[in-house]
Amino acid sequence: MTKLNTLIKLLIVDDSVESAEQIISILRNGGIAVRPARATNEAELESEFTQQPPDLVVVTLDGTSLTMPQVRDIAERSGRDVALIATAIKLVDDSIVQAFKDGARAAMLRTSHEHVQMVVRREYEGLIMRRSVRRLEAALRESERRGDALLDSSRDPIAFVHEGMHVRANKAYLEMFGYDSFEDLEGMSILDMIAASDADDFKALLKRLSKGEKPPQRLNLKAQRGDGTTFDAAMEFAEASFEGEPCQQITFRLQAADPGLNEKLDELRTKDLVTDLFNRTHTITELENACARAANGTIDQTLLLVEPDNFRSVLDNIGIGNADLLLGDIASLLRKVIGEGDIAGRVGDHLFALLLGKRDADATSKFAQRLQAAFAEHIFEVGKRSINLTASIGGVLLGEKNARADTLMADAATALRQVQTEGGNRVHIHDPSAQDKAAAEATKRWVGLIDHALANDGFVLYHQPIISLHGAEGDYYEILLRMAGPKGEIPPGHFLPIAERNGRMPAIDRWVISKAIQAIAERERAGHRTTFFIKLTPQSLEDQTLVPWIAQQLKTERQRGDSLVFEMPEAKVVTSLKQVRAFAKALEQIHCQFALEQFGAGLNSFQLLKHVPAHYLKIDRHFMADLPKQKENQEKVKDICNQAHQAGKLTVAEFVEDAASMSILFGCGVNFVQGNFLQEPEKVLSHVA
Repeated sequence: MTKLNTLIKLLIVDDSVESAEQIISILRNGGIAVRPARATNEAELESEFTQQPPDLVVVTLDGTSLTMPQVRDIAERSGRDVALIATAIKLVDDSIVQAFKDGARAAMLRTSHEHVQMVVRREYEGLIMRRSVRRLEAALRESERRGDALLDSSRDPIAFVHEGMHVRANKAYLEMFGYDSFEDLEGMSILDMIAASDADDFKALLKRLSKGEKPPQRLNLKAQRGDGTTFDAAMEFAEASFEGEPCQQITFRLQAADPGLNEKLDELRTKDLVTDLFNRTHTITELENACARAANGTIDQTLLLVEPDNFRSVLDNIGIGNADLLLGDIASLLRKVIGEGDIAGRVGDHLFALLLGKRDADATSKFAQRLQAAFAEHIFEVGKRSINLTASIGGVLLGEKNARADTLMADAATALRQVQTEGGNRVHIHDPSAQDKAAAEATKRWVGLIDHALANDGFVLYHQPIISLHGAEGDYYEILLRMAGPKGEIPPGHFLPIAERNGRMPAIDRWVISKAIQAIAERERAGHRTTFFIKLTPQSLEDQTLVPWIAQQLKTERQRGDSLVFEMPEAKVVTSLKQVRAFAKALEQIHCQFALEQFGAGLNSFQLLKHVPAHYLKIDRHFMADLPKQKENQEKVKDICNQAHQAGKLTVAEFVEDAASMSILFGCGVNFVQGNFLQEPEKVLSHVA
């Protein structure tokens, strides 16, 4: 099966770590690159959608306390397009039907590796297709809008001609040549529009065009109307397409046209005569433009609908003959309140639309409140009478998922009706990305907790033994990190991604290194020769003072450099190769060592060893899943060990979960093993942590 060239963000809802790892292993074995995460409760699920929204969510039907409806509801609240996939060891008819009723897009049999790979591949391709369709729909709407505006609103008579025949023409073209509808013109040759005196020359031009020659930019000739009368005209040509077929766009211009008059006519076509705001047609056109921008990533756009409260009753008091005066005064108020770049239009009898740009949700809300207050405070002059009005305002924020003019108008109208049913004189703005705003607030809280932990030694060090299969001297451990929280210790998966996105990892890395060196000193003084494996992030590599600082820490505690092994995942090394190579060589100067994690997952992992002087290779975890039954993985591990030993490298197998795997790994030549089966992580000495 073909490999996907993109990384899938995969969220697995499963109580079992082993079960989740099995799915990841199956996908990686099939050449599907995934960035996995796991959730076992609603809090973790919401956190994952907030911090790192997934592309696909796999829900284990027979191994999780969360139900499919719970997962579906949280996914829908996030406002993101994700695909839910149900999986189980055994799928029966009732469970499949119920899963689809509960929101699943697909179901896969976990015991069939090929089925898992096919379903994930198909659903991800479907997701990419849906995203592409939204962008293409926006582009198509924009293209159609431009075409319709060109043909129906242009002051110039325009026609599309394919192989000499009319396939499209606008109203101005029909009026110029005296036809009532395009049906009268459809299929007629463009030659019929040319006077006899110029017909031969134009026929020769059509022949040249059919051979692929370029048309002249402008051609002066006599045109002929349907009634036989002629007039002097200029024809302009442009390449175009109609329904996928190449054609010529031909524009007829009267040579005595008045440019100033045409500009005034253009303006009149876009304006509402009563209010001098934009009319409905132009407002919808601008809204479609905003949708196209939103589909391409533009943010902070909003559609507001404004309607005076109890307008019918007001008309009864002032008389229907004064309605236009009142609407004109309302339009004047709107023009005073809106900002530069905002668009105001009349889209109904007494319904106004405002298209706002460059305002986030808070600024939009404040603007709407000011507009509401402006209505309440303004005294409207209607003839010799003065009246007060209030207004209801409903709106919707534009985003990628709702970037359709009809959808936005419907959502804004719903918001408007909601405030009107509550008595009017209110504001309600629907925010489809409210979940994103909540995510930003959650991130802010997490960053505060991280900063507090850095300032107050609020982290906790754990270590897990790395056991030598060949009797290497001393004790080996991997250092793991937790954060002290108000309700207990917080796993690294919850705070480290946020710390990395917000530039806190260099400080955390230094905290870990400092405490780890102190812990080594304690153990060495107690007579335990110790080596710690310490994870390092790419952000720390940008700090040119890090290696000298490590050297000073070792010197202060009187510790040897080879007591520290700094490790980084292969995938991150590949993307920061120059910095990693410089860092690893600098470590050699102070006798520290370097390890590559998740080794073997790349297409040619050993190629990295030509650039990075690594001492240890930690074999990618997906090779360990169900190792006794996976002959292919056994062969891969053995091959990695053979090549590593030939290159003078030591190998470490992580995530070893059963006794049978131990004997296989020994036979493959693995030097060290690590995993919860051997020993769970434990706290480093409390006075050190």
